[in-house]
Amino acid sequence: MSLNSGMILKYCAYCATNQLNPRMHEELILLIGDKIRSKRTNKNITLEELASKAGVSKGLISQIENNRTVPSLPVLFSIIQSLEEDLKTFFEDMHDDLKNGKVWIFRKGEEKEFMKEPVKGFSYKRILTKSISVQAVDVVLLELKKGAGRKQMKQTDAFEFKYILKGKIEYQVEQEKFILKAGDTIFFDGRAEHRLKNLGTTEALLLAFYLF
Repeated sequence: MSLNSGMILKYCAYCATNQLNPRMHEELILLIGDKIRSKRTNKNITLEELASKAGVSKGLISQIENNRTVPSLPVLFSIIQSLEEDLKTFFEDMHDDLKNGKVWIFRKGEEKEFMKEPVKGFSYKRILTKSISVQAVDVVLLELKKGAGRKQMKQTDAFEFKYILKGKIEYQVEQEKFILKAGDTIFFDGRAEHRLKNLGTTEALLLAFYLF
């Protein structure tokens, strides 16, 4: 299947229709590599096979999958075709991940392993990719004693990233409640009313990043 101008126009029309702003475009780029690798591995296609079908090098595919380089549109379209994926569906699926939301939950084991550097014994696992404007970062260890919890809802002027190191936590953001255990992550816009409490029988420990 050859690449044609109609497919390029189709993609451009998709971007215009969904009004991808620059910040969302940055996130889209970061999602492309993960999406290509997921489709390739699910179909049991090797790097060599995909590279041969797409007419590019194995090294380039590897770099794209690990978000170390951004493919040109013709190369990207060629890869998508080589995966026998529909162009519109490929980007629509990622657009769902870019829709504005207030809370993101990542469960233990859902991290995505990726190659950052070829060092033996190093294993990188991505929890979250999100483009936001940050002027300051506050990194905190939050310890909650058994039974501790906030009664009143509160708001902050920061994006909040909380990684559960130990224990069992109930996090309420507006009307939604989430049960989080060690290894789980919650990321949300602190302007939404929220509170948390320790549901466990021992103390709980969280690693918190406040992004202002």
